[in-house]
Amino acid sequence: MATLRVVDHPLVGHKIATLRSIDTDPEHFRRACSEITLLTAYEGLRDLTTTDTTVETPIATARAKVLTDPAPAVIGILRAGLVMVEAILTLVPHARVGHLGMQRDERTHEPSWYYDKLPGQLDEREVIVVDPMLATGGSAAAALHHLKEAGAQRLRLLCIIGCPEGVETVHAAHPDVPITLSALDPGLTPDAYITPGLGDAGDRIYGTDP
Repeated sequence: MATLRVVDHPLVGHKIATLRSIDTDPEHFRRACSEITLLTAYEGLRDLTTTDTTVETPIATARAKVLTDPAPAVIGILRAGLVMVEAILTLVPHARVGHLGMQRDERTHEPSWYYDKLPGQLDEREVIVVDPMLATGGSAAAALHHLKEAGAQRLRLLCIIGCPEGVETVHAAHPDVPITLSALDPGLTPDAYITPGLGDAGDRIYGTDP
């Protein structure tokens, strides 16, 4: 069954305000993206599979849980997803990383591919797909379809800002994939930008012209 989590936390709300502001420069925008990703991943990854084990402390043997092998895979949708990948690697440094290069046709708003580099054993890994914006949902749905064709079976999607149209598109195509958002905005502009949103995440992360 399709699931959606929207992180409701004052720290996330405060940092989302920083992202939205037109006055936030790329340095502070990137920092806020990273911090929001950390907070959002805490919720979105709470059900990663674990294995029971024991460790020796200086006092005695302790029961413990560790992430199940093989390590999770984090797949960033280029280029904006890179900042989220780096943040998640601070939480799961042994994760494997993949990249999918997709760009949206400004006329049709449909995604097209230009890059694909994925880790092995996708069929055995927890696969975390990250992209700051879930707008129409076309890119995310296409990425999830591509990853399933590559063997991925346990997928989840983490985004910073989404809207109902994007959530519905992904859940219609992939009802088995849970979505975690930092914020859910009301909808899309005629040009398929999330509103109120934050503009083009890639341009704001890297300081490029829209």
